[in-house]
Amino acid sequence: MPKPLPASIDATAMLLSGENYIADRALATVVFLALKMGRPLFLEGEAGVGKTEIAKVLAGALGRRLIRLQCYEGLDVNAAVYEWNYSAQMIEIRLAEAAGELDRERLGHDIFSERFLTKRPLLQALEAPKGAAPVLLIDELDRTDEAFEAFLLEVLSDFQVTIPELGTIAAEEPPIVVITSNRTREVHDALKRRCLYHWVGYPDAEREIAIIKARRPEAPAALAREVVSFVQSLRQGELYKAPGVAETLDWVSALHELDAISLDPQTVNDTLGVLLKYQDDIVRMEGSEAKRILDQIKAEIATMPRA
Repeated sequence: MPKPLPASIDATAMLLSGENYIADRALATVVFLALKMGRPLFLEGEAGVGKTEIAKVLAGALGRRLIRLQCYEGLDVNAAVYEWNYSAQMIEIRLAEAAGELDRERLGHDIFSERFLTKRPLLQALEAPKGAAPVLLIDELDRTDEAFEAFLLEVLSDFQVTIPELGTIAAEEPPIVVITSNRTREVHDALKRRCLYHWVGYPDAEREIAIIKARRPEAPAALAREVVSFVQSLRQGELYKAPGVAETLDWVSALHELDAISLDPQTVNDTLGVLLKYQDDIVRMEGSEAKRILDQIKAEIATMPRA
């Protein structure tokens, strides 16, 4: 059963934290406004910072169905909206011929009915009944081309699509739309203007520790602080791909599986592949560089006042 939308920014932050998503106030504000105004939410940021997770959390917290359109190069209307089940249509034609039913007009009407329509994510999101509008996640839009972006403008403006054989299908209640982009290319301004925009950056140290506490409560507090300090140091360096929050959580999980209660040079070197995803970055960090960072953060933690 769908739940009511949050009535304030604080309520939105509580809604997200209830699903173990620790958002800063700026993000909670734009999520609240997107829900209140019924506008799509366009989220940009590096991979692994929690953009996709926002849509999942909203669906869970609001009791809505999550419909996900995973974007890729070459994505078109057939994969995003609908396509006809040609195999089933051909079987229907063969059966009609075998039965001697040669009324072409009737047959044409029959085979282009909803019975033979394969509904893809965008159409599924628009056809939801009033009061049960889903969360529509259009993930990694920057992977598609400009032609698909142009098509998406109609969907986001009027929340409707046109199927030539059936007519225009409009949403009784617009879905909650979350669009993400890793900014591998610029998305056109015309699409961004239809959305509320937010850049999802890396969290500061305290918020990242809070994220670990919420998502990986089994991790020792001391280990979580060391992990976050190490990851934050890596992000300040010159890496091809800095680790995101997703990698931080994966690393904490891996360390927990190894029964680690504190970081040491050997453990860091052995598990860098959990944290970093490019060999050049691993080579740059392993050995003396990892030890230098580790020594530095342990010295800093040692000087912190104890709670």
